[in-house]
Amino acid sequence: MPPNTTATSGDKPGKSGRKKGRKARLIVLVLVLALIGGIAYGGYWSISTVRASFPQTKGSTTLEGLTGPVDVKRDGYGIPQIYADSDEDLFMAQGYVQAQDRFYEMDVRRHMTSGRLSEMFGKSQVDNDEFLRTLGWDRVAKQEYDTKLSADTKKYLRAYAKGVNAYLKGKDGADISLEYAALGFTNDYKPAEWTPVDSVSWLKAMAWDLRGNMQDEIDRALMTSRLGPAQIAELYPQYPYDRNQAIVQEGQYDELTNTFEQSDGRSGSGGSSADGGSGDGTGTSSGSSSSTDGSALQSQLSGLYNVLDDLPTAVGVNGNGIGSNSWVVAGKYTITSKPLLANDPHLSASLPSVWYQMGLHCRALSSKCRYDVSGYTFAGMPGVIIGHNQTISWGMTNSGVDVTDLYLEKLSGDGYQYDNKVKPFTTREETIEVAGGASKKIVVRQTQDGMPLLSDRDDELVKVGKKATVNTAAPDRGDGYGVALKWTALEAGRSMDAVFAMGMAKDWDDFRDAAKKFDVPSQNLVYADTSNNIGYQLPGKIPTRAKGVDGSIPTPGWNPKYKWTGTIAFDKLPYEYNPDRGYIVTANQAVVDKDKYPYTLTTDWGYGARSQRITDLIKSKIKGGGKISTDDMRQMQLDDDSEIAKLLVPVLKKINLDDPDVREAQKLLENWGFTQDADSAAAAYFNAVWRNILKLAFGNKLPKELRVEGQCLWVDPVNTTGPVDDTDKVRECGQRDADQAQPDGGDRWFEVVRNLMSKPDSDWWTTPESGTRPGADHDRDKLFKRAMIDARWELTAKLGKDIDTWSWGRLHRLFLKNQTLGTSGPGFLQYILNRGPWKLGGGEATVNATGWNAAGGYGVVWVPSMRMVVNLDDLDKSKWINLTGASGHAFSAHYTDQTSKWANGELLDWSFSKKAVDDSTSDTLVLKP
Repeated sequence: MPPNTTATSGDKPGKSGRKKGRKARLIVLVLVLALIGGIAYGGYWSISTVRASFPQTKGSTTLEGLTGPVDVKRDGYGIPQIYADSDEDLFMAQGYVQAQDRFYEMDVRRHMTSGRLSEMFGKSQVDNDEFLRTLGWDRVAKQEYDTKLSADTKKYLRAYAKGVNAYLKGKDGADISLEYAALGFTNDYKPAEWTPVDSVSWLKAMAWDLRGNMQDEIDRALMTSRLGPAQIAELYPQYPYDRNQAIVQEGQYDELTNTFEQSDGRSGSGGSSADGGSGDGTGTSSGSSSSTDGSALQSQLSGLYNVLDDLPTAVGVNGNGIGSNSWVVAGKYTITSKPLLANDPHLSASLPSVWYQMGLHCRALSSKCRYDVSGYTFAGMPGVIIGHNQTISWGMTNSGVDVTDLYLEKLSGDGYQYDNKVKPFTTREETIEVAGGASKKIVVRQTQDGMPLLSDRDDELVKVGKKATVNTAAPDRGDGYGVALKWTALEAGRSMDAVFAMGMAKDWDDFRDAAKKFDVPSQNLVYADTSNNIGYQLPGKIPTRAKGVDGSIPTPGWNPKYKWTGTIAFDKLPYEYNPDRGYIVTANQAVVDKDKYPYTLTTDWGYGARSQRITDLIKSKIKGGGKISTDDMRQMQLDDDSEIAKLLVPVLKKINLDDPDVREAQKLLENWGFTQDADSAAAAYFNAVWRNILKLAFGNKLPKELRVEGQCLWVDPVNTTGPVDDTDKVRECGQRDADQAQPDGGDRWFEVVRNLMSKPDSDWWTTPESGTRPGADHDRDKLFKRAMIDARWELTAKLGKDIDTWSWGRLHRLFLKNQTLGTSGPGFLQYILNRGPWKLGGGEATVNATGWNAAGGYGVVWVPSMRMVVNLDDLDKSKWINLTGASGHAFSAHYTDQTSKWANGELLDWSFSKKAVDDSTSDTLVLKP
């Protein structure tokens, strides 16, 4: 039975060891005040500084290193299309143009990936740098550049760096961006030249935020302090294969050929990436739960979470809640008779957007110049990540496969125990340069198979490791346990090769050859081409584990049984090509039915709420011979249907309520169609009820490490024997940021509640009475009644007593914050750099996934970071939109000029052909050799 908990009010508690530099608060107060002082010094300073950093978009300029002239054509939204006569000129110009618009963002990114934030922002970032140096992203990137990448890829990376440096040449910080002008008041920092490795490193940051189930691994371990194995299992239910379809449906794994084969007889081709391994991985690891007691593991993993949560957000919410939609419909079901492909990756809202729209065009395709591609790029990296060329288009969603494992390591002197032997760590010394302060040296320790010891970067982990209580099955405590990380991205790979290869691919075979190189992060790749083919491929370096080990919880590093056995070969990975059903949907659901595939890809899929809704929308459109248009695809992207509302509202409408004000709110649900429009009062009330159901049934029963920071409860003490009364209870306060806490209300929680609806007397449906609010004792409907009452008065406090003034958008707002100087400081500085709010529709686990964390509030946490629909019949009729705009300059007209259209669900015309680009061009800049 879940422990009894009682909420209490009180001041927000103090917390020892409070995290430093939380959420990329990268600047000290003195810098902020200096900036304000500088702006107040005179209007001339601010105006001249702003103007100095704006890019030149007309006329001509000379770039040393070009072999021929390059045209940069920008449309009315500042989106550039580049035309050149050689690949190297094309990528050099890409580097120059991206630096014009986004160099400050690029510079911060490379300092993050290399663990050098302290060089820009001072001592507040030393802890982050220590952790990032321990991971060693830039070291792996350099190894990739030196040993793995093709000669052509290196050539393109060098050309890109040359273009960035051509832009930097002769410029002071204030000439580059307003942010550098602010830094100049307290820091003599000067931007260094760009290197090819700086570009490769960014792929590691992308992989980090899309790393799979590491957060679930930590959370499950933390739950052991207050919940038993059966209770934890209820909070992580099995994937509902019978209700929500997997991505791959018309193929199966052929045990005879040991390959994944389609129903049409096509099988995987090409060499394997590694040994396929031996395990079916269907069991559950006994790992750490048999090696340490619950409280020790809880404290260790809590410390690790604090370190992870402290890192600046790169492209997502530090691995939590990230999703995406992508689907493709074959020509037989479209009005054009050619495929349509849609994609909208869900990432944390950032300003500027993580994406940068761009076209890269060779004036004439030849062996010297092979690119004619357009789409979404990362500022700081050459090539196009998602988009289309003349013949194919592709999109991506996070596959969620498990490519990380946490290992508890038995420390012994200067080494660690493995297979009853003590092995020495490999070590390296790192020096962290600190702006305005003394440098700091650290020693990074790694196991012999390259796992960094993360616990060296957190004092709490070290202390708890020394005091951890263990049972007789584990090694003696000695100097304690450490926590190490095994992650595929810490091995050199060829993902940068894949980026360029996809841009040049002409057909399905070319595309799969490119996908073979896409080692990390493992993504769901959807495909369509102008020859009327559609496809799906799961790529990536995906580990295999021994039988009975599934990587779902931290495991003992001293036992060889838990070592990875290999990786799945590419020709054994799931794919589909022209399935009979005529469409493919990926939205982070299970890749393939567990009965059709012998390898465990993960135990933590998304639960398929979005994917099944998209599938149902497609089916309803093509039913009876209907055809799908580009605008139909756009409308599907905006669908805000609530699956959990369909399940709960029929029950909520039957609850007998005494209070007329609460009954008034209940009536909002009477004729509601379960859509979450920004102006919907019913959506506001239902989501408040849902939030309170989660809090009462689950949130108040979770350990403090998972609850919202400052939320304090009186709880039964842990590890007590005998009866406990109210005088024995202890006060515990939550420790997580509001946008990271549990229960977050995503589709895992949909599934949890769905399974419990048929158990109206479950232990979970228990909550104590609080003041005049009724309690519930193993009574689902009484708990629902309490949630409806609480929701009514919560919204009264937030939105007013008059329900006619309520709307979902008033609760569900998007604020865009500059990810460095805009995340802290006085309101004046935030006013300069930040934008918003926008009132949004949509919600958690809906297709229009404007995600919010139910534990923390209603504000938008992650969003469709861009939207695109590619028309393979006429590429000039494709559509796209970005979350913000092309520019990273706060006073540029293109800073957030796409955001309002994005919020309204609009898409922009996406010119591709030379004529369409010329027709849409507003400014032309000629780069001359």
